[in-house]
Amino acid sequence: MADTLAPVEIPQRALFKAADVCEIVKVQPYVLRSWESEFPELGIAKTPGAPRIYRRADVEQVVRIKHLLLVEGLTLAGARRRLEEEAAPVAADTPLDELMGRHARERITEVKRGLRALFDLLSGGDGELRLTPPPAARPRPIPVARGKASRGDRARAPRTNGRVRRGG
Repeated sequence: MADTLAPVEIPQRALFKAADVCEIVKVQPYVLRSWESEFPELGIAKTPGAPRIYRRADVEQVVRIKHLLLVEGLTLAGARRRLEEEAAPVAADTPLDELMGRHARERITEVKRGLRALFDLLSGGDGELRLTPPPAARPRPIPVARGKASRGDRARAPRTNGRVRRGG
């Protein structure tokens, strides 16, 4: 039972075969198949009749199921109920401190103050948010057209009549 308490290292992959899951979690294939029947959301099949493929979240779920069964001593039905409770949305009347831990209100108040300061900075302090466009850039100077080249300049620049000269 010592290996059930040891942390399980899951490789950094997106998908796993059933044999891989069994090796990672250290359970026999028949155990994994029985857990699949009790937890039908576990694993995905590529096509009907094809072997199941497990996502990383499924492997984590199998590790959690093993912990609930072997360490906490729950039955399969008890483990299913526990997982459903953990996945259930939080009720609206649950106190904030219970959800977020100690000093949650202070942390939220601090974030609220920071957001208010940003809002005031952007709005100019009067409570109305104004976004102004950036200042217009100076217009670029218009290039000045050159006059005709002098006779000496024409002699240096060979005429191509729109064709590209090749060679040297």
